[in-house]
Amino acid sequence: MENKYLKRTILKREVKSSHLGETRDIQIYLPPDYDERYHYPVLYLQDGDDYFNLGRLATRCNQMILDGEIVPIIAVAVPVDKKKRTAEYSPVGERNKRYKSFFLEELIPAVENEFPTGGSVEDRVLGGSSLGGTVSLHLALDYPLLFQRVLSQSGAFLKATLEAIRQSPDLSHLEIYQSIGKSETAVSTHMGILDLLTRNREVHRALQEQEARVLYREKEGDHTWGLWQQDLPEALRFFFGK
Repeated sequence: MENKYLKRTILKREVKSSHLGETRDIQIYLPPDYDERYHYPVLYLQDGDDYFNLGRLATRCNQMILDGEIVPIIAVAVPVDKKKRTAEYSPVGERNKRYKSFFLEELIPAVENEFPTGGSVEDRVLGGSSLGGTVSLHLALDYPLLFQRVLSQSGAFLKATLEAIRQSPDLSHLEIYQSIGKSETAVSTHMGILDLLTRNREVHRALQEQEARVLYREKEGDHTWGLWQQDLPEALRFFFGK
């Protein structure tokens, strides 16, 4: 008998970007019983191909939707060239401003003009792991009228992130799911060895001081998809739970 959870609808699209000077391929997950007359919340994922392949996000969403744990959602996988990842995702990266402009002015309109999303700030969730969580948070800090909900798994936060949070006068509109592995105390990155556990604790405190609504979780695990895949159900229930 065919497993109903494995019947997934994933579409491929191309988004031409003048900001990035290239065409970016994306994938769109559609929920079971997708109906264009219905408006769906959307989860936009940095490192999106990894979320679909390693995080098994589409299968997990199918399971949770069919089991009645979460409302039907659309998920958009936004991949990145690993060679350009730090330049695009880091707040001090040379392509970071261009990437955020691509996301704001080209990606979001391309998705929301074709698919039946609610089109409101409450209907958009930005998500990512490591630097993907970092760029998602910075998008929300820079464009609060468009993005107010962030899923951050093991965010590779820099001092620039702390400064941006502390310079924000009020973040009471911001809703964040923030998780970190207890073993992430010496993570090797392109930016050097980082104590992400300590830095996530600092970011959590800074967000609380600015009145952001944060569900913060420290879990057993390290900076790998083993942790992030297991953590996804709680994150999905936080944003989309019935």
